[in-house]
Amino acid sequence: MSSTVFSDSVRREGRAMIRRRHREAEAVRPAQGMGRPAQNTDRRLLSQIRNPSDVASLSLEELQMLAGELRETMVRTVSRTGGHLAASLGVVELTLAMLSVFNARQDKIIWDVGHQTYAWKLLTGRADRFHTLRQTGGISGFPSRAESPYDHFGTGHSSTSVSAALGLAAARDLAGGNYHVVSVIGDGSLTAGQAYEGLNQAGATAGRFIVILNDNEMSIAKNVGALSLFMSRNLSARWVRRVKREVEEFLSGIPGIGGDLLEIARRSKHSFKNFFTPGILFEALRFNYIGAVDGHNIEELQKTLRLAAALDRPVLVHVLTRKGKGYAPAEANPELFHGVGSFEPETGLPRKADPDAAVSWTEAFSRGLCKLAAKDERIFAVTAAMPEGTGLKKFAGLFPRRFADVGICEQHAVTFAAGLAAGGLRPFVAVYSTFLQRAYDQIVHDVCLQKLPVTFCIDRAGLVGEDGPTHHGAFDPAFLRHIPGITVFAPKDEAELQHGLATALAADGPFALRYPRGPGAGVPLPDNLVPLPVGRGEYLDRGGDGAAVVALGNRVLPALYAARRLREEGGPRVTVFNARWIKPLPEEELREIIAGHDTVVLVEEASLACGFSSAVLEFFNDNALTAGKRILRMGLPDAFVEHGASADLRRLLKLDATAVYEKLRELLRP
Repeated sequence: MSSTVFSDSVRREGRAMIRRRHREAEAVRPAQGMGRPAQNTDRRLLSQIRNPSDVASLSLEELQMLAGELRETMVRTVSRTGGHLAASLGVVELTLAMLSVFNARQDKIIWDVGHQTYAWKLLTGRADRFHTLRQTGGISGFPSRAESPYDHFGTGHSSTSVSAALGLAAARDLAGGNYHVVSVIGDGSLTAGQAYEGLNQAGATAGRFIVILNDNEMSIAKNVGALSLFMSRNLSARWVRRVKREVEEFLSGIPGIGGDLLEIARRSKHSFKNFFTPGILFEALRFNYIGAVDGHNIEELQKTLRLAAALDRPVLVHVLTRKGKGYAPAEANPELFHGVGSFEPETGLPRKADPDAAVSWTEAFSRGLCKLAAKDERIFAVTAAMPEGTGLKKFAGLFPRRFADVGICEQHAVTFAAGLAAGGLRPFVAVYSTFLQRAYDQIVHDVCLQKLPVTFCIDRAGLVGEDGPTHHGAFDPAFLRHIPGITVFAPKDEAELQHGLATALAADGPFALRYPRGPGAGVPLPDNLVPLPVGRGEYLDRGGDGAAVVALGNRVLPALYAARRLREEGGPRVTVFNARWIKPLPEEELREIIAGHDTVVLVEEASLACGFSSAVLEFFNDNALTAGKRILRMGLPDAFVEHGASADLRRLLKLDATAVYEKLRELLRP
């Protein structure tokens, strides 16, 4: 066994230290979180954890007590900050077991996605900052190499942990290292092909490598697909376990040889268990399969992990957990508490929302697509494990035969949609901007090259706020606009978004709409959805020959506000133009604007590098329109933007209405 697994002497010494601190602490044991989290804020055990090695020193009773404190802390904090609560609640015991068996600093534990790492953060030196979770300047909601030496690999997208961990294991072996590498991956993440590419290579290398499959039967929405059904705990936890128990009882009851027969059956690679449970899949990939293990039984987890650590070849530990464990509202509705906003911790109910709040962009998309689908039976909606987040849950209920949730498989989703289009349907693929990055080749090769009428409904385009750099939708204009044949549209408000859906339906080839997260502008939604003229923008205000603002998407109305504020304060009138189109550009109006104004300000909420404003500059330059003109750009910098409230980030990046106003005032100062 590796030297980095804790020895008994280390455990005894550390346990004495922890118990000494424990006696000095004065606190009441927190409730175990069965619906109402405890209000105790002392966290008597958690406050005594100086570093992860202290966890290995705790007794089983103390670990169970600490599990309750961790859940209470997570619920209390996330109820204020929002975050990925259900997944983190589900792996508390697994996290404690791993920290009590492995050395968190030397052994490399890689978390897939990172939604489930809140307990890990609390126990690896970040408890005193946990209240800043996902806040501007606070700690990230995901593993981050820049944040902690215990985060050995940064994650935010799914299905990467096996590949990354295998790379770390190969680096260890080349350097002659003697530490463990552990990948923790959820069953939802195993619907993605990259996970199997990693497992395939790992099994072939036959090196020391541990994969922990956290099986909670969910990714974000309920898992879908044949692989999910294959690994369903209904198989391993009900009739298979019953039959296995009956067979064991029969064999053990045979006089004289029963014990030997039972041991042979248990050791056999082709045993009944392996034939009828997920073990056969992983055995076929040359993994030793151990499971299924109760993911909320710390003692059983510890024994299993020590066994896995003693093996010198790839091993997969199948752990059964319950998403939302220990907090009744999250257990009852794990999909809601996957990524939740602020809520009342006592009840789990969302904090009272503003009754006058505008319809969200996502809701406007949902209503618009359902309205179109009611009249056009060719419309087919596709999502990659995000029916709730993308607004397609309502569509799925109304038109179940024209809806597909393909699981966490963005590449497959795009090519599947291409096949639908080739078959005469009009597929709409609803996907977050940051996840569409994963399907770039399929967009190029399977959709655009064949000129198929697939519409990409790109939600969360621009800054998404607290989820940070792994989730900001900064790059979709840059990686879409140069692809031949695609049309790319960015509406200024939720009404224009709905008209954009009608425009996409009327189009003859690939089409993309990008729209942000959060509430819309509050404009009335149209009764009739009509196509907009492709490649034509919209003047919202016309000024003199001084300055014009050419804005895109959700930066149009802030630009209009800035121009009107300037005028109200006695400044010059500024032209404000809603560009609408990233591709094709509104070239006719752009010619008018550059010809009629000395200064042009281009504003977008996307990467300035290769984005919309770059396209406009290319157009101006290629047509020799820039002589004597001053052109400035406002957008996202050539950097990964950190997490924080979207309003805070726009202010810091000088991309809000106030920043546009100040830029105009500076440029037009007499």
